[in-house]
Amino acid sequence: MKSLILFKNNLRYYDNPALYYGSFSSKVLTAYIYDEVNTDKKIGGASKYWLYKSLKSLNKSLNNNLLLYKGDTIKIVENLIKKHSINNVYIEEPFLKQDIEIYDKLQNILKKLEVSLIPYNCNLLWNPNSIYKNDLTPYKVFTPFYKKGCLLNQKQPDKPLGPPQLLNFIEIKNQTNIDDLNLISNHPWHKKLSNYWDISEDTALEMLADFIKTKAYDYKNGRDYPYLNKNSRLSPYIRFGLISVNRIWWELDKIKQDKNIAHYKSELGWREFSYYLLYHFPTIQYENLQKKFDGFKWENSKSKFNSWKTGNTGYPIVDAGMRELWETGYIQNRVRMVVASFLVKNLSIDWRIGEKWFWDCLVDADYASNVASWQWVAGTGADAAPYFRIFNPMLQGIKFDPKGEYTLKFLPELKDVPIKFLQNPWESNIELDYPEPIIDYKNSRERALSKYSNLRKLS
Repeated sequence: MKSLILFKNNLRYYDNPALYYGSFSSKVLTAYIYDEVNTDKKIGGASKYWLYKSLKSLNKSLNNNLLLYKGDTIKIVENLIKKHSINNVYIEEPFLKQDIEIYDKLQNILKKLEVSLIPYNCNLLWNPNSIYKNDLTPYKVFTPFYKKGCLLNQKQPDKPLGPPQLLNFIEIKNQTNIDDLNLISNHPWHKKLSNYWDISEDTALEMLADFIKTKAYDYKNGRDYPYLNKNSRLSPYIRFGLISVNRIWWELDKIKQDKNIAHYKSELGWREFSYYLLYHFPTIQYENLQKKFDGFKWENSKSKFNSWKTGNTGYPIVDAGMRELWETGYIQNRVRMVVASFLVKNLSIDWRIGEKWFWDCLVDADYASNVASWQWVAGTGADAAPYFRIFNPMLQGIKFDPKGEYTLKFLPELKDVPIKFLQNPWESNIELDYPEPIIDYKNSRERALSKYSNLRKLS
């Protein structure tokens, strides 16, 4: 019995159901296909860099037996089946619209070839097709989805499987090369990411262990303070499947449960909810879930957007966040909400423009979470933030970075500003090499409230 094990978004050796169960075949091939043919949303530059490193990590675990291809998944799989007389294809169960379309096409072709297509859920704690309200409609609010739909009505997530039992590879000469995938851009900004991230499956497991040992019981409150480094920073490893959410869930279950552990689990639940929404409402990748926003008048100033993305708005906590993104491919979660709110509500720039920028720059740019989170901040999505919730960047900076440690790390030009003026340096009367605010915050807030309030009255 010969099997092809196909990797996609779960690039790990341990706790990978498709790899684990496929390994029981007498002979196997393992392959990854970088497919830009069957998608209209190609992964961004930072993600390509992470993908490159992740594939290297996986290939090392597979003793250089990972076949690497670029092109049409359907054609490449069909060719591999015919060339190597494959009987079974093990694949990650798809939950995104275009992945489902690829799966359906594969299934049709494999039926004709009398080859079995065997899917396993490698990506989520719970299958989104098993969770519904009592009236059999999908949830649109996170809390009942998570507490009732998942925790109450679903069985515990599957336990992690460990490594594959045995891998007997079909004896072929691997002539594929990762560099042929063209994942590394000529743009030099990617090179600095290696200063901040060690990208491997081993590192992901070590980071989880360190988080549980040193940070987990400070998580609920500590996660809001960017200078404290209480976040797990596992999101990019989860995004590319270097560690499974099942393993994280069960490792957390082994320790004493308190509000911090429950809160971290709820963050995993938000990721589940994001995929759940995209599964049941696939158009939200590009469209407002709440249709009343389709007529919302975004201003979409190119100059203001450029100031935002380069960290030159004149609002220090916003600029620090955007410069952290450009420097490291990551933004701390509290600051991530602040910069997103500033873009859509204070600058009146369409959430899709911000989502696209994050998609290209974040190392943890996740298909579902990126869209769901931007729609949440903008008020256009499910379980959206109230229209009147507009983050005040000065107050956010003062409260969550009281000594300016985070702000000054990314805005060293403000080092001479007294701490009481750090988040409003234009009031310090110090000559600075730093921009004046591109908007008046109070006026922008009132304008946003008026626009959102009018929209609410019309709905």
